[in-house]
Parts: sequence; C-alpha cells; structure tokens
Amino acid sequence: MAITGALAINIEHMGFRYPDNDKVSFADLNLQVAKGTRFGLFGPNGAGKTTLMNLMTGVLSVTDGSIKLLGKETGEQNKEVNKLFGFVPQDFSFYHELSPAENLEFFGAWAGLSQKEITDRTNELLQILGLEDVRNKPVEKFSGGMKRRVNLAIGVVHNPQVLFLDEPTVGVDVQTRTAIINYLLELNKTGTTLIYTSHQLNEAEDLCEEIAMIDEGKIITQGHIDDVLKAHNHESLEELFINLTGKAYRN
Repeated sequence: MAITGALAINIEHMGFRYPDNDKVSFADLNLQVAKGTRFGLFGPNGAGKTTLMNLMTGVLSVTDGSIKLLGKETGEQNKEVNKLFGFVPQDFSFYHELSPAENLEFFGAWAGLSQKEITDRTNELLQILGLEDVRNKPVEKFSGGMKRRVNLAIGVVHNPQVLFLDEPTVGVDVQTRTAIINYLLELNKTGTTLIYTSHQLNEAEDLCEEIAMIDEGKIITQGHIDDVLKAHNHESLEELFINLTGKAYRN
C-alpha cells in the first residue's frame, strides 16, 4: 500500500534472525506507517509482533534492510532516535518502591528533560491520568489499573512523536480501559503517532485506523481497518483474525 506524505515508520526489505537460530523471523519485510496514524499490529502468539516492536524501537538490530523512524535509522543505543519515541510495555516498567512523582522525575531526567519540564509534565500527567491524589504513595501498593496508568505516564513523559504500546490495557477494568483509550485518542489528535499491539481486538477497533496482521513473520493483510474488513467480507477484527490465522492453539 503506497503512502503519500511523511512517514513515522519506514521498513524496507527488512530481514532478521536471532543468533544461533536457523529459523528466519523476518525476511524482506516492507511496512510503512504515516505520521499521525493510529496503527495496529496484530497476530497470534509467536507471529513476531514483539520481535517487530523490538526492532522498531532499536532494542534489536536488523540483519538485512533498514528501519527508519521519522527518517532516522533505528538501532541499538541510538540516543537521537530514542528521544523521538516512547514505549509502554506490557510488563510494568517502573520502580515499584517509588511513588508516581518519583518515577516520573527519574524517567524524565533519563529522557533529558530539565527540572522545570519534569515538574510541569509530572503535574500535568498525574492530573490527566487520575493519579494526583496518590502522587507520593509507593506504586507497589497500587491496583493493576493504577499501575497501568503509571506505566503510560512514564512512556509519554517526554512528549514523544511516536508512541509504541504493547498491550497497554491488559488486566484493567472497563473504566480504566476507557480512560486510557480516550487519553490515547486525545494524544493522537495533537499529532502523536500510535503503534499499538494487543489481543483486545474489540478495543483495537475503537483505537486504530490502519492495521497490519502478521503471521510467521509475514504480513498477511494490511490497510485501513474499514477497507480490510470489507475486502475480506467480515464485520469485526476478531472474525477476520480467526479467518486469516485459524482456530488452532498457538504456543
């Protein structure tokens, strides 16, 4: 699918394999994501979603081809690129013994923010994400939903242009899920590109505009969500997912 305009992600002829593993994870993969898009990446367990996310964020380096984020080559320890994106992982990525304010101060400083920027951004995010009343309490005492909101706040503390989200609402209640999705939609309206992966396909339909489904390291369908559903004659992503990837268990 040809995309006109500036790209947030440009993957060209990308290949990757893990060391000491004969199985190729990706071979000659091509994928483009336009700036400002809400993009969903889906596939069964073992399809390569996490590996691709790690390649796009520079945790892993490609074997062949290239991945560019906002026109810059990604790669391990590329500090220039690291400032451009945020990452909200599925696993909690904060210091449990610290408070939300202390976590944001640490990660804000790590991202290169000034003390004033850290203070202003901390106050803003704690208010937006409903954490102001617990700003000084240790996160280890929080509910799962509150921890998810802390995870999200850390991922966006430096106002990234591209935000990667790996199962950002797993294990939360309906109210928290709704609040997080609404915040992400507002964030996107300001120009932030969202790269999202989840097994919550109903949630994905509310959040995503463009999607790609991958299986065994290959893109099996991609495009605007409405166009993809229409092309495959399905009414929901869940129906499409089962149709394209099968009903068999995946390990």
